[in-house]
Amino acid sequence: MSIASDAGLSLDYSKPFENARGRGQKPLRLLMQLYRGHWDKVLLSALFYTIKSSPVFVLPIVTANVINMITYPDRHSMNEFWINLAVIVAVIVQNIGTHTLHVSYISKAVRHVEAGLRSTLVRKLQQLSLSYHGDLSGGKLQAKVLRDVEAIDFLSRQMMMTIIPAFINLVIVVGITLYHSWMVALFFVLMGPAAIVLVRVFQRWMSKRNREVRQTIEEMSGKVSETVEMIPVTRAHGLEDVEIRKVDGALHHIRERGHRLDVLEAYFGSTSWVAFQLFQVACLFFTGYLAHAGYMEIGDIVMYQGFFGMMVGSVNSILNVYPNLLKGTESLHSVSEVLMSSQTEEYRGRVRPDDIRGEFEFSGVGFKYHNGDRHVLEDLTLHVRPGEKVAFVGESGSGKSTILNLIIGFYRPQKGMIRIDGIPMDDLRMKRYRQSLAIVLQNNILFSGTIRENITYGLPEIPEERLQKAIWMANLQDVIDSLPEGLDTKVGEHGGRLSGGQRQRIAIARALVRDPRIIILDEATSALDNVSEKHVQEAMEQLMEGRTTFIVAHRLSTIRNVDRIVVMKKGRIAEMGSYDELMANRGEFYKLRNI
Repeated sequence: MSIASDAGLSLDYSKPFENARGRGQKPLRLLMQLYRGHWDKVLLSALFYTIKSSPVFVLPIVTANVINMITYPDRHSMNEFWINLAVIVAVIVQNIGTHTLHVSYISKAVRHVEAGLRSTLVRKLQQLSLSYHGDLSGGKLQAKVLRDVEAIDFLSRQMMMTIIPAFINLVIVVGITLYHSWMVALFFVLMGPAAIVLVRVFQRWMSKRNREVRQTIEEMSGKVSETVEMIPVTRAHGLEDVEIRKVDGALHHIRERGHRLDVLEAYFGSTSWVAFQLFQVACLFFTGYLAHAGYMEIGDIVMYQGFFGMMVGSVNSILNVYPNLLKGTESLHSVSEVLMSSQTEEYRGRVRPDDIRGEFEFSGVGFKYHNGDRHVLEDLTLHVRPGEKVAFVGESGSGKSTILNLIIGFYRPQKGMIRIDGIPMDDLRMKRYRQSLAIVLQNNILFSGTIRENITYGLPEIPEERLQKAIWMANLQDVIDSLPEGLDTKVGEHGGRLSGGQRQRIAIARALVRDPRIIILDEATSALDNVSEKHVQEAMEQLMEGRTTFIVAHRLSTIRNVDRIVVMKKGRIAEMGSYDELMANRGEFYKLRNI
């Protein structure tokens, strides 16, 4: 589903990237496809640019006419003088309106594509699989959404405000020159191959340098993101110098590679400048020779020199922005890595059940992680009745959290099948299914809004009585009463102003207010002190009442009242039963309980 802008145009730009997947499509061609639906604005902008730029084309002609009138008064009348004056004044004055329209139309197109790219990136990030997010750090993704899209925006502006106008100038200048003298026009055209040779010589080196700089900045973004998250740990262990050295090392790489790129760009710029200055000198002497030989009037030398200066300026403007074009195309390539990725949501079913009861059946389920060398789960067979509370226990690496990830649908088993209410998980529409889930983790994520906003996240129209009931059931009322602004108190970034127990109870209230059918609790109390754990445990009892619940817990005392405990060992079910049954069996659970 795409988001519509004010103009009624879609902000979803995934289609050009999907069409380009696997074709090795060139970045600039891909950029042009992004402007589908906006070419009317681009063409109107080009038209207004041509009109608003007319003074620079007309002035050399008028200058030549005036010089020729003065030099050859017998061939020209004063009427021509006044006509030339009126023409140049008129074309200069019209620049005000046409320049504004030129920029306006370009801005509409470029800003829509910029917003569309960011929207598409965020949408794609929501669709990518968890394994993809695990392979790519948050800092790198942030660099793609912010820095790379900004570079693509700059590339677009350079294309629309520099490259297209430069080509328009070249076509008009060559056309006017050809009308007056084919010999001079031929001389002008020879400048094109020289520019192409220059670009070809430097292109490979500059592309390589830009790629190195872009990749280094992405790595740096990842390191900075990690450093900020690690500040409490770093301070606690007195490791500030270690983190500073790590970041300084990354900055050193950026400095060195950036310096090499700057020197190469300077060499490219100076070489192109010298080459075209020599061309302009050649133009002066060539037209001077033609005037001396009687092929043109003296004033025409000034006209052709002006036109050639415009050509040199146009070609130079293209060459000067060429390094920036390479940066933009490299950023387009970087964004394409995300938008062309096929590592999206593995479940693509279409069945939308009206009501989820919470019955689960695992049939011979086997699973291993991407690039993993062994199966994390082997032949998992388990039937869970609606409303049943099931706890998974076992040593680290036994597959407990993997089972929860499979239940949520983050991963898809390579062997066997999972059915929910008798429907194969492959057939279920994940979004509809997950709306019946509530998840409480060891470290729940709160965003930097109010307590109310965190509890009602995604449910803006929630009735007040339903919210208050969830707060009461989560044993959260005492926390809210103790805060100065109650429910409207800001929790700080990641809930930093609250204790661990308070954050957990907010997470439970968030789960309760959704009235879920399925509850997933992953180490929900392991990081809490005894007093906080008591409050959270009471809230969890309210949360689990009458709902299918899956629990992973290290504190085995917290799962005494569940219906069934499944003991995992090396990816298999070692034993299963109630707390008392397993203690009486004196098997794997008994050993874990007494460690």
